This record gives sequence, structure tokens and C-alpha cells, in this order.
Amino acid sequence: MAGVAGRSRDEVAAYLALAQVPGIGAARLRTLVAAFESAAAALRAPHGAIAALPGFSRAAATAIRAGAPRAGQDILAELDRLGARVLLPDDPAFPTLLTEVPDPPALLFAWGDPALLSRPAAGIVGSRDHSPYGAAAARLLAAGVAGAGVVVVSGMARGIDAIAHAAALDAGGASVGILGNGFGVIYPAVNRALYERMIAHGCLVTELPPGERPHAGAFPKRNRLISGLAGVTVVIEAAPGSGALITADCALDQGRAVLAVPGPITSLTSLGCNKLIQQGAKPALAAADILEELGLPGALQGVTEEPSDVSPGRGPGVGLPGRTPPPDLSGLQRSLWDTLRSEPRHVDVLVATVGADTSAVLTALTELEMRGVVQQRPGMVFGLT
Repeated sequence: MAGVAGRSRDEVAAYLALAQVPGIGAARLRTLVAAFESAAAALRAPHGAIAALPGFSRAAATAIRAGAPRAGQDILAELDRLGARVLLPDDPAFPTLLTEVPDPPALLFAWGDPALLSRPAAGIVGSRDHSPYGAAAARLLAAGVAGAGVVVVSGMARGIDAIAHAAALDAGGASVGILGNGFGVIYPAVNRALYERMIAHGCLVTELPPGERPHAGAFPKRNRLISGLAGVTVVIEAAPGSGALITADCALDQGRAVLAVPGPITSLTSLGCNKLIQQGAKPALAAADILEELGLPGALQGVTEEPSDVSPGRGPGVGLPGRTPPPDLSGLQRSLWDTLRSEPRHVDVLVATVGADTSAVLTALTELEMRGVVQQRPGMVFGLT
């Protein structure tokens, strides 16, 4: 790996060595480099000179003096082996948005395409123990915004995070995964294939050095990077106290927009989202809502309607022979659309007509509803919009 932003490899190694000293964050690193004019000089600086700096104790000076450039050289060697790189705050590829957050990272390790870190992005987060509704919402929203050129950012966790990453890639878009562990560690293990896809077609990012295992304190720090990289954070299913709500809090602290997907009032995993909406968060009903918040064009048109054949007194979606279905419907969604074209029907009738499991029908109806294609009416009756 060459130097970063004009720094030599030895200087980058010294910076990395300083960054591994406990308690040395971005602010203290800036102070050290400014005071001694380089990270390498800071590692060699006299104990007293370090302790005399504002915000540095004698214990901190002792810890810094114990740092060795070799630790940084080892990190660089492992990054070289993996094909990853380190981004320091003065690197042109370092995302500007992360320099503006209250607790900016001192460095980022990136594996994949770091250019994605500077593109418009939406954070999509949610529960590990999600419902079929939450999974459908994550796929719909992630695919929609990714198809519009927005990078989907999430935390590579099991559940909604993994679904959002995969949906963005499946749509031919891009995704960035923020890890709570170092490169070379797959966590959770079930996401091994997703890790490989993200490295090949997206980007993985972490503050932790290669080989570092996940620990409890790493995840709140990870969450601030998810919201920090994104112009808007979307929460899909979150129980009270969940990590997804912590990410939403981080976004608010950073002055970023928060959207939430509404859910059933009987669902624990929708309670957090419904509370966010009650407190003023904008509901995320379609990808267009997210794009609008980012100031981007691209409201998704769910259906094409012909205004003819609409008789007085007939509700929308009832007997409109001129209507055409969206071209990208799945087989089940198309069957439901065809069944509903003549008139609204109860969900039990739809299950019997299309010959699919109730859960699959409800998931497909939810996807169609969030796209604005169908509308649920009282009594579990569904009709075209």
C-alpha cells in the first residue's frame, strides 16, 4: 500500500500505531500530529512534552511512549494481504460527511470500492428478529433506492441489515456495510456469502484493525457511522431499546433525517417505528419518500392508469380494463393483481384463488401495498389503488 494523501508508508504505520493506543481518538491524534508535525515524531516525543499537551495526562503519555511503529506495519501488511486499505481524515477518499459528526472516526479501514463512501446514501436498519412484513419492506425500499443510484448503508447484522444489503446488490445497485469487527473476522458467520458479495460489488468499512473480534462497545460506535454516512436513516421494525433505534438517535444527534416504516400496533418489532412516527418521524411508505428526503428525483410510479372507463361512484381499482400492471411483478404479485383487477377481495378469497400459502400472499400484498399498487380496506379486504 502506498502512502495516504502524500504520507509515507512509515508515517501511516506510525499513525496506525498511535490510533491503537487506548483512549487516543480523532481529536487527540490531531493534537499529537499538529504538535510534533508527524505521527512518527509523536511516537518518539519526550514523555514530558506529550504530558504537557492540553488534554493529555502522564498516563496517556506513558501509553503513547509504549506504542511501536511495528504495530502499524503489521496492520498495513494484513491490509495488503486482504486487498483492503486505510483511509485517514486527510485522504481524498475519506467521506466528508463523517468529518462533520460529533465523534468523527480517526481512520477508516475500507475493503471494496471506497468511492461509494462519497455517494448519496440512505441508512436502512432494523430488527434481527423481523417479520415477513419487515423483510418485504426492507427488500422493497432497499431495491428502490439502490435502483435510483443511492448507496444503501447498513450494519451487516443478521436480519433486516443483511436483507437490505442483499436487495441493493440484487437490484444492481451499491451497498456499504459498517462492521463492528475487524476484517478477517466474519460476524455473524451466516453472512459469509454476503461478505464476499459486498467486497466484490460494494464496500465494507470498520474502525477496528484486522482480526479484531466484535465486542459490545463496538456496535454503538458502528451505529454512528451508519447514520453518519447517510443523508437519511430509515428504520424498519425495531423493538424498544434495539440497535436500530440507537442508530436513529445517532442520526438525530448528527442532524440527519430519520424515517420509519409503520407497522401493526400489535407487533413488538413495529413498536419502535410507530413511536418514532408518533414523535414526528416521516413515514417511509415507498422508496420515493427516501429519495425525496435526499433531495433526489425518482418517485416510483407503481401503476399506469387510463382515466377512461371510470364511472361515477366506482372506487379506484374497480373494473378498470385500461390499467396495466407494473412490469416487474413477481408471479404471485401478478396473480394477485389479475385477481383484484375486477373488484376488491377478502384475503381468504385471494389465498384460495391464487393457490399460495397465506403468509406468502400477505407478504406479496404488503409489497404491493408499499408500492402503492394495492390498498388494504377494512376487514382485510384488498383492492387496486
